[in-house]
Amino acid sequence: MSHLSPIRIAVIGSGPAGFYAAGHLLKDADERVEVDMIERLPTPWGLVRSGVAPDHPKIKSVTRIYEKTAAHPRFRYFGNVTFGEHVSRADLLAHYHAIVYATGSPSDRPLGIEGEELPGSHAATEFVGWYNGHPDNTDLEVDLLCSERAVVVGNGNVALDVARMLVLAPEELAPTDTADHALDVLAASRVNEVVVLGRRGPAQAAFTNPELLELGELHDADVIVHAEELERALAVHDAQAEEDVTCRKNVEILRSYAERAPHGHSKRIVLRFLLSPVALHGDDAGHLGSVELVRNELVASDDGALRASATDERETLEAGLLFRAIGYRGIALPDVPFDERAAVIPNEGGRVIDPATGSQAPGEYVVGWIKRGPSGVIGTNKKDAQETVDALLADLAGGDAGSVHVPAETDAGAIASLLRAAQPELVTYSGWEAIDRHERALGEPAGRPRVKLTRIEEMLRVAAAESPDGDEASGEQASATLSGRGPR
Repeated sequence: MSHLSPIRIAVIGSGPAGFYAAGHLLKDADERVEVDMIERLPTPWGLVRSGVAPDHPKIKSVTRIYEKTAAHPRFRYFGNVTFGEHVSRADLLAHYHAIVYATGSPSDRPLGIEGEELPGSHAATEFVGWYNGHPDNTDLEVDLLCSERAVVVGNGNVALDVARMLVLAPEELAPTDTADHALDVLAASRVNEVVVLGRRGPAQAAFTNPELLELGELHDADVIVHAEELERALAVHDAQAEEDVTCRKNVEILRSYAERAPHGHSKRIVLRFLLSPVALHGDDAGHLGSVELVRNELVASDDGALRASATDERETLEAGLLFRAIGYRGIALPDVPFDERAAVIPNEGGRVIDPATGSQAPGEYVVGWIKRGPSGVIGTNKKDAQETVDALLADLAGGDAGSVHVPAETDAGAIASLLRAAQPELVTYSGWEAIDRHERALGEPAGRPRVKLTRIEEMLRVAAAESPDGDEASGEQASATLSGRGPR
């Protein structure tokens, strides 16, 4: 690297992967690296804010690490800026030595079956966003009065989160940061049974041990596992699962639930395996009325992994609600290479690959779920981001003409002016801090960590009124505002 000018890097997305990447860049590189983070929402943190269940506040404390990164003098945050609308790939390549895509996997994987579009059938991604106050999902209509039974399709932690949220007692939800609109609907819910379906067996489930154990500690819900069904699902030996300590522990936990007598609680979560929905059927009013299931058996594939194969056995389950939690999908970004089948940005070790040529796209990198697919926990993104940052810094240090990108404009003020012109309602980090203070103040009287603002207009009003980024900013403050940092 030359020692005359700064190395400027843009990170697109402000979830864990984006913040870990920014943190590594500012820590591992020399003092010439400057990082600008561009986020579609006014608020940062991605799924830590809008995906982690409200009754898991300890997990959300990871934001303290990200706050330290945000406080770095060579870091800037530009919120309420949409890639592809307010700023293009070409704009960023003209102003930065590197772009790091960290946009996650915000869409859901559909079941692809008849009746999936019926009222009462929901994507878990939307439901999770709804109860967490994500602006995209604030107006989602969730009718929890239509049925006493809900079905959750999936065997990962998101499926368990959805099941748990549907049976938590109002007093358990009251001290959380669940969105106010969701608190009212959940409190009035008629749902008293949630059936969680896995297409494979308990040994292949993707639950983490703490999430599965937590179900057994609910105040007002029994966990039901049918011993006969459990053992049928375990009858086919899975050597890969046997070697995995998490899988082995999951089986132990599920067996303990099968042996446990119900406590007689008013609600229950039923964990079932080797079942897949094949059709959703409407009732007389055109609302979801029942779920048609097929019984599966486990069959070894060529690589030794066990896959679910449908049998002739069918079962119909009456239910007015269904939530599909079978995985997240990445979404293509304008002008950025995308692998439609894997739903990721094609890459090698975080270096973006142009599928047309098979060669590296100079100056473009990727981290997180949009890099590897939706797998792992929040902390997984730290190591993942380190791999990408190592590759990026190696490219810059090596000076290989095929991997180094040289922007036409490296002045930090130029891109800030461009962004401000394209999006006058840009939110800087001090604007987010104003939103954060406001939400915490709203929550304090009720003993809640915060009361979330759920509409962009509310967020922008608070960011402008309570932070130096508003119209009153002048002099040094106005200069800092334009830079994207804002005074601290």
